[in-house]
Amino acid sequence: MQRKENEIAQVIHRFGKQFIDEHQPNSFTKRTLDALQKCRTSALGGHKEVCDCCGKERISYNSCRNRHCPKCQATKQAFWVDDRMNEALNVKYFHIVFTVPEVLNTICLLDSKWFYNAMFQCVWSTLQSFGYRNYGVESGAICVLHTWGQNLSLHPHIHCIVPAAGLTFKSNLKPITKKGKYLYPVTNLSIVFRAKLLEKIKKQLISKDKFNKHQNILNQAWKKPWVVHCEPPFGSPKHIVKYLGQYTHRVAISNQRIQSIDENNVSFFFKDYKDEKKRKLTKLSGVEFLRRFCLHILPYRFVKIRYYGILSSKFKCILNQGIKKLKPKETTQQRLKQITQFDVYQCPFCKNGKMHIVEIFPKIRSPDNVLYKSLKIVSI
Repeated sequence: MQRKENEIAQVIHRFGKQFIDEHQPNSFTKRTLDALQKCRTSALGGHKEVCDCCGKERISYNSCRNRHCPKCQATKQAFWVDDRMNEALNVKYFHIVFTVPEVLNTICLLDSKWFYNAMFQCVWSTLQSFGYRNYGVESGAICVLHTWGQNLSLHPHIHCIVPAAGLTFKSNLKPITKKGKYLYPVTNLSIVFRAKLLEKIKKQLISKDKFNKHQNILNQAWKKPWVVHCEPPFGSPKHIVKYLGQYTHRVAISNQRIQSIDENNVSFFFKDYKDEKKRKLTKLSGVEFLRRFCLHILPYRFVKIRYYGILSSKFKCILNQGIKKLKPKETTQQRLKQITQFDVYQCPFCKNGKMHIVEIFPKIRSPDNVLYKSLKIVSI
């Protein structure tokens, strides 16, 4: 099976070794790049299928299932949206985005895992305090971390959907009646979020004896206006959950945005938000493209989608009024067909028959990989 001409796997194949030699990424980053390069190739194994109607054969190779791979997210996204839509409350939902100024990127790169965790904690602490203060309820939120800008620069921000409802002190679900556009005052959200996160960063730097070195960065961050973007509610609750679903399983860049790959450079499209969201073309060297892409490979086992308050698993029984919904047993393929109306077993040639597996190909285990060399096990 031939690859498409322009995709991330081709960039890794062409510039991966040079990038590793120049920047020396950690082993987890190298394993991730290796997985993306092998995705849907014979290296990961696969199977041969034959149609029971027209007799045509098709060879399908396995996917890497890595969360940073642009080719492996569609099914996960469809299932996630379906699950959240089934759990959606019959209230208004608000989309809120918390961002941090670019000057904090230096702090983020010191320990990205700690920094992202701190962002999540401060975002929820801010939303929770406003729920108590404004409406006297325990609010909730689904928060999704994104780390990139359109040009692959480091731009950490957290998308949240917040329901206009909460639990009272008597554990009753109380809808919030709100006449204005926004659930909470946006300016106040920005001020509180800034204070909470910078205080947490300051304590962390002091504990690591790095405060004096980076004090100037914190001073600059204090002076800058922080942006919390809040959108008024639109459509039904299921509509906004489906809208957020566009953000949950995105990766730093999709293959569709890559325009060309030559011997030295990668050209890709980006949306310029400073110029009325116009679509423009930019060019980076292959090594620089991979360096920026690897900025957005999340730490090992880091959870980028988090559920808080009344939208957490702790409160699901209360929100579902104590009724347990039994899910029918179905395969991944059956569920995908039920959600998207796409039958993976249907013959793509005659459209009438079904494809049946007649042969399975094992993985190809190479003893020497350019991007990641497995550890040699020495028997003693």
